Amino acid sequence: MRPPSWLGSGTPGRDLTLAGASLAGGLLLYGLGMQPQINPHPDVPPAVFLAPLLAVCVAVGLRRAAPRASLAVGTAALLVDTALGNSLGTVVVYTQVLYDACVYGPPRLWRWLLRITVALSLVGVVAGVLGFGQWRGAAVGVPVVLAGLLPVLTGISVRQYRDQAAAERARAEQTARLVELDRRQAVSAERARMARELHDVVANHLSAVAIHATAALSVPGLDRVQVESALRVIRESSVQGLAEMRQMIEVLRDPGTGGVPPDDALAETVTARLAEADRLVEGIRAAGLAVRVRTDGTPGRLPVGVDLAAYRIVQESLTNALKHGAGDAELTIAYRPAEVVVTVENPVRRDGAGLPGAGAGLIGMRERATLLAGRFSAGPRDGRWRVRATLPTGVDG
Repeated sequence: MRPPSWLGSGTPGRDLTLAGASLAGGLLLYGLGMQPQINPHPDVPPAVFLAPLLAVCVAVGLRRAAPRASLAVGTAALLVDTALGNSLGTVVVYTQVLYDACVYGPPRLWRWLLRITVALSLVGVVAGVLGFGQWRGAAVGVPVVLAGLLPVLTGISVRQYRDQAAAERARAEQTARLVELDRRQAVSAERARMARELHDVVANHLSAVAIHATAALSVPGLDRVQVESALRVIRESSVQGLAEMRQMIEVLRDPGTGGVPPDDALAETVTARLAEADRLVEGIRAAGLAVRVRTDGTPGRLPVGVDLAAYRIVQESLTNALKHGAGDAELTIAYRPAEVVVTVENPVRRDGAGLPGAGAGLIGMRERATLLAGRFSAGPRDGRWRVRATLPTGVDG
C-alpha cells in the first residue's frame, strides 16, 4: 500500500510524523521508568526530563525547513538533559538530529560536525585513559562515538550518495537534451536535403514544361508539327521528372536496411551522374536553349555525393539559363586531380523577363557545394551570368 501524499518524501508531514514518533518513543521509555538513566540530583523531579525530550523532538520536526535551527535546538536540549542527568530517549533522538543536519544542512555544517565529533571522541578516550589509569578507560569515549561520530559519518555517506545521484541525474538530463538537439538537427538536415532534391527533381522539369506550354499558348498559328514538338518535350520532361522522383523516394525508403544505404548501393540506385550531362544538355537544347559544352581533363570515377551534386548544379544552372537567360549558354566541366570544376555562363535578359523563381535554386546549389567542403559562386561577370562550383573529389593526384 502506498502512503498518503502528505507523508511523501520531502513533505512537512513526514517530518512532523517522525518528530511525533520520536516523542512517543521517549514517553514510552519514561512510562516504563527508564528515564533518566543517570540522576545526580535526586531532588529534581523526573518529569523535568520531559522538557529536553520535547525540545529535541521539535528539532527533528525542523530538520528540512531549518537545519541550523534544528541542530541548535537539539544541542541545547542535549546539554540541558546532560546537566540534569542523562536520558536515553533524548540521546537517541539527538542522533537523528545530527544525522539530519549532515544530510539536509549546508556542506560547511557537516564538515564542522565531523571535526567536533572526532575531537570529542578523542577527548573522551584520552580522559578515560587518564582518569582510570589504564587502557580500559578508553571505553569512556565509546558513547561519544556511538551517539555523535557514528550518526555524523552515516549522514555524510548518505549525503554524498544523494549528491552523486543528483549529479548523475543532471548528467542524464543533459545527455537527453543533447540527444534531442542532435535529433532535431538531423531532422532539419534531412528536411533541407529532401527540399534540395525535390526542388532539383521537380522544379527543373516543371520549368521546361511551363516554358513550352507558355510558348504553345502565346504563339498563334502554330502548325501541328510545332505543337507536337512542344507536347513531346512536355511529355519527356514530365516522365523524366516522375522517374527521378520515384528513384529518390526509393533511396529515402531504403526498405532493405531501414537506414541510409552505403555508397555502392547508392551508386547503383542514383542515375543522375555528371557523365550523363550530355543527356541533360540535349533536353535543354530541345527546350529551346543553345548550349555549348567543353570538357577539360580526363573524366574519371567520382564519389557518389560529388557526382550527384555536380549533376544537380549543372541541371539547375542550365534551367536558370533557360528561364532567365538570353541567347545561348556555355557549360565547362574541368576534371582535375583532386577536384571537379563546373562552370555555366549565359547572357542575362536586360528586361528581366522570364519565369518567376523563389531563389531556392542558388541556395540549394550553394548548400550542395558547402556540404562537400567545396566552393560556389554565382553572379554577373562581364555582362554574363556565371555559376562556378568547385567540388573536391578526395583523390590526390
